[in-house]
Amino acid sequence: MNFLKNYSCLLLTLLPLLTTAQVIFEDNFDGEQLNMNSWSYEEGDGCPNLCGWGNNERQVYNRDYVKVEDGNLVITASKKGDQYFSGKINSKEKVEFKYGIIEVRAKLATGEGLWPAVWMLGADISEVGWPASGEIDILEYVGREPHTVFTSLHTPASHGETINTKKTFISDIETGYHIYKTEWTEKYIKFFVDNELVYTFIPEVYDENYYPYNKDFYLLINMAVGGNFGGPKVDDAVFPAKFYIDYIKVSKL
Repeated sequence: MNFLKNYSCLLLTLLPLLTTAQVIFEDNFDGEQLNMNSWSYEEGDGCPNLCGWGNNERQVYNRDYVKVEDGNLVITASKKGDQYFSGKINSKEKVEFKYGIIEVRAKLATGEGLWPAVWMLGADISEVGWPASGEIDILEYVGREPHTVFTSLHTPASHGETINTKKTFISDIETGYHIYKTEWTEKYIKFFVDNELVYTFIPEVYDENYYPYNKDFYLLINMAVGGNFGGPKVDDAVFPAKFYIDYIKVSKL
């Protein structure tokens, strides 16, 4: 009996350690400023190479619109005069990984013209460009389509208005925080919202044209304004608008 009791105690002691060991990256945004060991700012309007960031977006990204407050990453979109401003960060060359479960707890910014997103790009994008790099859109929301979450993949075989996408109607998605999760393996990618499976992607062919996902990727978090996907109309009454990210965590499968 003592042996069983001691063994049970040992398991209870080791279990949290084993669980923690599976996490390869986690940011709970508990400090007073962005952790620059994990993140970098993206700034400007994308010019001269990608004016409008390749999507005719209206905002200029500026680090002043990225804050860490009350245990959240807060990205604010605002308008000053005739110009829109917002924030964008990425983990390129700082946090890169291949495969895993990516989990994000976030509260959306809402209003026509807003486009908050959490997504990933292939770490080789500087060498091969887009869409050869591949793109995984963990969460996209556009205010012009209320109560709807977009989960998408962009590949050389299908990108831009990709066929590898799912629109999911969730009536209360604008209310409070929700958990967005992506399970990424060498054979498939699955998307979940509040632990409900919403989309499974299995490619037609396992090659770089149809599945450019067998390599390292990095994370991006931003909120665009307008653009090809955000829509031509922007409701200026929604500004300033805030996109809250409570945490982001990457775990091994």
